[in-house]
Amino acid sequence: MNKREGEGWSRRNAEAAQERDVHANSASPVIAAFKVFQQELDTRHDKHERLVKISRDVTIESKRAIFLLHRVTSVPDAERPPILNEAEGKLEGVRQKIGQIAEELRGEDIFQFHRAFTAGIQEYVEAVSFLHYIRHRGLISLEEINARLVFMKAENPDPKDSAEAAPSGAHVLTFQVTPADYLLGVADLTGELMRLCIGSVGNGDIDTPFQLSQFLRQIHDGFSYIGNTGPYEVSKKLHTLRQSLGKVEDACYALRVRGSEIPKHMLADVFCSRTAHLDTEEGVV
Repeated sequence: MNKREGEGWSRRNAEAAQERDVHANSASPVIAAFKVFQQELDTRHDKHERLVKISRDVTIESKRAIFLLHRVTSVPDAERPPILNEAEGKLEGVRQKIGQIAEELRGEDIFQFHRAFTAGIQEYVEAVSFLHYIRHRGLISLEEINARLVFMKAENPDPKDSAEAAPSGAHVLTFQVTPADYLLGVADLTGELMRLCIGSVGNGDIDTPFQLSQFLRQIHDGFSYIGNTGPYEVSKKLHTLRQSLGKVEDACYALRVRGSEIPKHMLADVFCSRTAHLDTEEGVV
């Protein structure tokens, strides 16, 4: 047997041995168990990616609603209802996206996938609480938010079902915002209220900054009860909350002390310059 024939024989033996190992492993209970684990992990990873994509859509649409709501400071009171209704329509679309999250989490442990969608839920809480404050000058409760996250899903829609009646095989899905996501969304709300204060000052609204100052002080006092016992993100956002409160109080100071000597259209410039000075002192770039 020459060298080439020997190499061919060795290769064929190696391939045959590998084939025997494959057949042996396919019948092994250990390999079978790991194949089941692989399928479960692939299914879980796919669900996680779908939740991340839905959460991203929830974040984008919630931000658009917030940007729309900031327009209320630049229009007369008579033109505010159409803006608020349009923002409510956008948030209704966001709720439908959250309904998709509820569908994905059906029969699952919510906390196994919580990190995949928490950012979007926090943004939604921020948007819906901002709209609630503009309308009612108060803070929306966690129960009020969750009460609107109830969805009717149909297993197999029947075209014979009327629009008023529940579809055949319909089931009710609920999504519950966690207390931690609610607190984080409210903490982010304070930044939007600070921007609302700046816009109000720029349009000569003297009353809104003082209302915002009192409201932000109440939120700050509420967060102070939590202290360091809450989630890490809450304590991290408390610094931003205090900054927003300080800027609104600074605006109130400027209005109270210098409001009579500065024209209304220049108040926002004075306030913004004082805010930039405060940020520089605090090391904010």
